[in-house]
Amino acid sequence: MVFGTPSGAAGGSRSRPLPSRRSLLRAASGLGAGALAGGALTGCSQRSSSAARVRIWSWLSGMDQYVAAFNSAQRDIHVQLSSIAAGVSGGYAQLANAIRAHNAPDILHTEYQALPQILTTGGLRDLTDDMADLADGFLPAAWRGVRPGGRTWAVPMDFCPMTFFYRKDLYDEAGIGAPRTWEEFARAATAVRRADPEARIATFPINDGAFFAGMAWQTGDPWWRIAANSWQVGIDGEGTMALAGYWQDLIASGKVAHTAVATQSWASAIHRGKLWGMLGATWGVGTIKRSLAADKGRWALTTMPTWGDRQANGVFGGSAFGVSAESEVPEAALTFLRWLATDPAVPRIGARLTFPSPAWAANRKVARAAYQDDFFTGEPIFDVLDRAAVRVPEWTWGPTSLSVFSAVADVLAPVPTGGTTVPRAMHKLQSSTVAMMRDRGLAVADGGRT
Repeated sequence: MVFGTPSGAAGGSRSRPLPSRRSLLRAASGLGAGALAGGALTGCSQRSSSAARVRIWSWLSGMDQYVAAFNSAQRDIHVQLSSIAAGVSGGYAQLANAIRAHNAPDILHTEYQALPQILTTGGLRDLTDDMADLADGFLPAAWRGVRPGGRTWAVPMDFCPMTFFYRKDLYDEAGIGAPRTWEEFARAATAVRRADPEARIATFPINDGAFFAGMAWQTGDPWWRIAANSWQVGIDGEGTMALAGYWQDLIASGKVAHTAVATQSWASAIHRGKLWGMLGATWGVGTIKRSLAADKGRWALTTMPTWGDRQANGVFGGSAFGVSAESEVPEAALTFLRWLATDPAVPRIGARLTFPSPAWAANRKVARAAYQDDFFTGEPIFDVLDRAAVRVPEWTWGPTSLSVFSAVADVLAPVPTGGTTVPRAMHKLQSSTVAMMRDRGLAVADGGRT
């Protein structure tokens, strides 16, 4: 089997059938804007002693506020939140251990890139039939992201297209325009150094595999594909190799930094104006606003530069939530998740806590109206992000994505000192990924994909 899901794992003896879409819609409709007008809590309702108890494990910032709003609005379902470490910082390991021990929560937090790897545990319930009525309402790329293998395994919540944040005041002073293509980005990198020899246009964080994958995603050449019930691996495919050569030239020439983002040295360079930009994603709106409060009116953002005229954008982050295969309250769990994904109260709450970036398309208008921005200059931020969100090409995450992200940091580590090059590192990563997948008993087409 492509995902290696244990036979029968999705229908354990403890599980009960999911309700029809009609009954779920009736339940969810009672939790709409009337119950949470303007995103404000309506006060504590009397909790029924027979209320369904739903356990959720999540690391999402603000999840406690969403749970409190949902619980306050009705009395038939009570969601219990346990905050856990972020996925790659221990959260995924905790979830996997709980699945193996048959003690998983009813709702599991996952990022899109981790979903296929969680799916191999057999710990997720197939939600295809009960989510079909919402399919057209999500951003297409977010919806594709919860449907590995053509079935629906999770409910999207937020979605983070990549963007380029830049110091517009410094660009204007130096007479540099915001780069629209990667060719213009390379010229801008030269101009930044000319304006300030100590400054760099941005850092290319070679230690971050998810970042590198997001950049590769933009090329439209997926690292994994499924064909004839086998995996085809193409990490050293044409798109990624072109990307690798481009960044190798910029790193080797010293036109970009290569330090990790969010480190002390990175923060210092940003504060001192020695990094004129950040290659990031939607979450960067909140990061920059919190970290650089004194820079109000100096930063702008634009869509990620493109490869020529092809309007495409990668993705770097976003959360979805699956229902445990062994949950005894799948109806209640899915009712909460449908509310979390689609109710307009959610982006209104999110606008007070952080920067909302809903995967539910209609809620992006709600987020735009609710979020007050007076920090960024230039083009309105939602104009940029909404444009980026619909430019995302097809992409398939593989069942070893998280392991590959760790390996990216290892294979790229010698690049700054000349111990290897980015293209050679991608060839090495291709070979190790194919070997890793075969070692795990996954079907991989002979020779991978070149």
